[in-house]
Amino acid sequence: MSTHINAANQGEIAKTVLLPGDPLRAKFIAETFLDNAVCYTDIRNMLGFTGTYKGVPISVQGTGMGMPSMGIYSWELITEYGVENLIRIGTAGSFHEEIDIGDIVVGVAASTDSNYIHAFDVPGNYAPCASYELLMKLNKASEETGHGFKAGNIVSCDVFYETTEDWWRRWKSMGVLAVEMEAAALYMNAAYHRVNALAMMTISDHFVTGAKATTKQRQEEFTKMMELALETAIK
Repeated sequence: MSTHINAANQGEIAKTVLLPGDPLRAKFIAETFLDNAVCYTDIRNMLGFTGTYKGVPISVQGTGMGMPSMGIYSWELITEYGVENLIRIGTAGSFHEEIDIGDIVVGVAASTDSNYIHAFDVPGNYAPCASYELLMKLNKASEETGHGFKAGNIVSCDVFYETTEDWWRRWKSMGVLAVEMEAAALYMNAAYHRVNALAMMTISDHFVTGAKATTKQRQEEFTKMMELALETAIK
């Protein structure tokens, strides 16, 4: 069994899992949206819950920050617990004026500066991308809920505090929408194991304007992302 989610028994984790980085956000989702939610793991305080949403079993698992942490949790959910659909719900920093604080961004593809791909021994570059199946379900959920989103290329970076001034402008010049730290690893793990993955993020920081989400915005706008992810999960 896994060494990081080993409090969970087989069958306690649903086939579809939402993946917030913050374990307390996992707890909030479970308590706010899921019926009969039960905590199946608190190992390393990385909380995981399973309940039902509109009668459908759904799990929500904290993953921590960065690709190494996402890589561990998503790998174990897939290989040890048979998870088939993994939906990241997190935050990102916008590179474009028209993508504002509170907007939801979906990574159709995830560029990266990470060497995470070395684990798969690919003889060249690899383009991590989202599941088409989940993208179609997301589009339907968006139409039904009225929660819109922007979709395109994002970048998953290993470093949060970059020392090169305006480093992000090079990614912007290639049409990359925003930066986060986990999606590329999630997409690679999902591709390798032939399961579905999707990453959606709420913009919490803006590289062009310097704006940052307020506490009120984080509470209200993040909830829209959670609802959109849950509706996608049950399609």
